[in-house]
Amino acid sequence: MSSPDFIARAKEIENVVVDWRRHFHSHPELSFDEVETSKFIAKTLKEMGCENVTIGTFGHPTGVIADIKGGKSGRCVALRADIDALPVTEETGLPFASQNSGVMHACGHDGHMAMLLGAAKMLCEVRDQLPGSVRLIFQPSEESALVKQGARAVVEDGKALAGVEAIFGVHLWSPLEAGVLGYRPGPMMACSDSWTLNIHGKGGHGASPHETHDPVVAAGQIICALQTFVSRELNPLKNAVISVGIMKAGGAFNVIPGEVELTGTARSFEPQISQDCETFIKRMGDNIGAAFRCTADLDYARNLPPTVNTPEMALMGAEIGKKVFGESCVREIEPTMGGEDFSFYLEKVPGAFFFIGVGDESKGTKWPHHHCRFTIDEAQLCKGSAFEALCAWEFLNK
Repeated sequence: MSSPDFIARAKEIENVVVDWRRHFHSHPELSFDEVETSKFIAKTLKEMGCENVTIGTFGHPTGVIADIKGGKSGRCVALRADIDALPVTEETGLPFASQNSGVMHACGHDGHMAMLLGAAKMLCEVRDQLPGSVRLIFQPSEESALVKQGARAVVEDGKALAGVEAIFGVHLWSPLEAGVLGYRPGPMMACSDSWTLNIHGKGGHGASPHETHDPVVAAGQIICALQTFVSRELNPLKNAVISVGIMKAGGAFNVIPGEVELTGTARSFEPQISQDCETFIKRMGDNIGAAFRCTADLDYARNLPPTVNTPEMALMGAEIGKKVFGESCVREIEPTMGGEDFSFYLEKVPGAFFFIGVGDESKGTKWPHHHCRFTIDEAQLCKGSAFEALCAWEFLNK
C-alpha cells in the first residue's frame, strides 16, 4: 500500500508542532520530575484519539505510553521520545525561554516530544489504513546517567515493549548541519561507564614529604598511565576513551592528604573493551599505587550499554530519510563516544536511532548540547514528524 503523504501533512501542521516545542521549552522539568510535562502529553494524545494512554507506568510517576491501533491486524512498532530537561540556567534570550529557574531543555528533548506528537497526530488520522499498531513511548529521565535511567525502567517494567517488534528513535543534533539525517548500521553511540578510584596513602606535613606515602604523586602517575590504554593496550583498529573528570585531594596548602579520589568515565562500543577498561584501571591503581606505598580501591559502574542499530532498520530509515530530507542530505555518519539510553531498547528488540541535524550558524543553533545557549532549528521539526510517521508506516506495511 502506498503511504499517505506525511511530508505534505507535516508541513500543514508545522505551526502546531512548533507551538508544542515552545510550550515544552518554556516549562522544562528534571529527570523523573516531569509531572506537568507528562500531563500535557497525555491530554494531547487523548484528544488525538490515542488508546491506552497511561502516565507513570514505569515504576515512576512520570512518562507516558499510548497506542494507536490500526484498522487492520498486524505487528506493533514503537516510537520513542525522551522528555526530561537539564539543571542548566538558560541564557538564550528566547521569548519562550524557560520559566523554571535553573532548569532548561538544553539537549533538544523539547523538540523530540513535539516531533513525536506530530507523528502521532498524522498516524491517528490514517489509523484505519494501519495494518497493526504504533506504541508511543514518551520516556522520562534520559539525562540521569548515574542513576536508574528512564529507558532501563521502561524495559524492566515490561509493559511498554510488550508485543513490540521494532523501535525507532531520533535525536536533534547540533554538530550535524541542519536538514541532514545521520544514520549508521551497527554501533552508533558508545557505552557510558563511570568509575571512582580511591588511592589511600599516609598524609603528613607538606614540609616533610619523606614521612608520608603521598597519594597525590601516585594519582598523578595513574592519571598519565591511564592514557596508555588506548595507545598501548587496545587494538588500534578499535575505539575507546578513558577520561578523568574529578580529582579530590586535600584541603590545605601545607598538608599532604592521606587519600585522593579520582572519578572519570570510560567509553567503548564492545562489552569486552568495557571489561578490559575496568581491569586496566584496577591494575594501574594497584600497581602504581604500590610503587608509591599506597593502596587503591576501584568502584566501576556500567551505566549505559552501547547503542547498536539493527543494520536492516538503519538502512530502512536511510531510504525513508531520502524521501523526507532529500537524497543528498542522508549520510552515514561516524559513531560518537556520547551515550544514549535508547541502547536498552535495542538490546530487547530490533530498531534504529537517528540524528537529525539542527546546526546552523546563521540561526544560532550550533551551540553544543547541554550549553546554556543551546537551541534548535525549528524548521527541522516537521521533517522529524514526517520521518517518524513514515518509519512506523513502512515497518508495518513491509
